[in-house]
Amino acid sequence: MEFLKTVRRRSFLSEVIYVGLNIALAVAVVVLIRVTESPWPAVGLVLLSKWRVFAVRPRYWFVNVQSNLVDFIVSVSFVVFMYTSYANLISSGQRLFIMVVLTLLYVGWLLFLKPRSKRSYMVAQGGAALFLGVAALYLLSYNLPMTVVVLTMWLIGYTTARHILSSYSEETHILFMSQLWAITLAEIGWLAYHWTVGYSLLGIDGVIFPRVALTVLCIGFITLKCYDAYYHQKKIRRNDIILPIIFTFGIIVVLPLILNAIGISVPVGI
Repeated sequence: MEFLKTVRRRSFLSEVIYVGLNIALAVAVVVLIRVTESPWPAVGLVLLSKWRVFAVRPRYWFVNVQSNLVDFIVSVSFVVFMYTSYANLISSGQRLFIMVVLTLLYVGWLLFLKPRSKRSYMVAQGGAALFLGVAALYLLSYNLPMTVVVLTMWLIGYTTARHILSSYSEETHILFMSQLWAITLAEIGWLAYHWTVGYSLLGIDGVIFPRVALTVLCIGFITLKCYDAYYHQKKIRRNDIILPIIFTFGIIVVLPLILNAIGISVPVGI
C-alpha cells in the first residue's frame, strides 16, 4: 500500500510539474517578446524546450523531429502572432487583450490538445498546425522571398498530412499521400504569394488575418472527408462530401459576395 501511495504522489507531482512548465513556457515567450521586442529569442526558447527530441541516439533524431514538427509549427505560429500584435501600432489596451488571449490559447494547445493521441485529436492537431502555420507564414510573407514561402508551405503540408494519416493504422502509403498534399499546398502557396488578401481581425487596425489560411483549411477539410470515406468504405459517396463541399464553397466564394453586397468591402483573392 505504501508503494501505491508513493506512486500516486509521484504521479500527481509530475502532473503539477508538467502543467507548471508548460504555463511557464507560454508566459516566458510573452516576456521575451516584450523585453527584447524581437521574435527570435522566443523562437530560440521554443527550440530549447524541444531538447528531448535529441536526448536519444542520433539514429532516432530524424523520426523525433518529424513527430514534433506539428507542435513546433503551432508554437512558432503563436510567437509570430504575439510579436506582430505587439509590434503593430495599436493601443496598449488592445495589445494587452490580444496577448492574453494568445497566451491562453497557447496554454490550451500545450496542456489539452497536444498531448492527446486519439484520431479525432490528431486530426484537430493537424488542422491547427495547418491553419495557424499558414496564417503566420503569410503575416510575414511580404518580407520573405517567394521560394521561402513556397517551401514552407510544402513543409506545412507534408507535416500536417503525415500527422493525420499516421492515425489511420492500416494506411501504407503515408509518405506518398503526404507528398501529394505538400505539393498541392506549395502550389496554393505560390498563387497566394501573388494574390492573397487579409482581413482586420475583431475590427482592430493592424491585426491582420490572411484569408489563405481559411482557404487551405477548408480544402484540407474536404480532402480529409474524401480520404476518410474511401478508407472506411472503399468508395466516396456523394452524401459523404456534399455538406463539406457546400460549407467550403460558402466560406470561400459566397461569404465574400454577401459581405460586399451588404456594404462591407471585402477584397477579392485567396
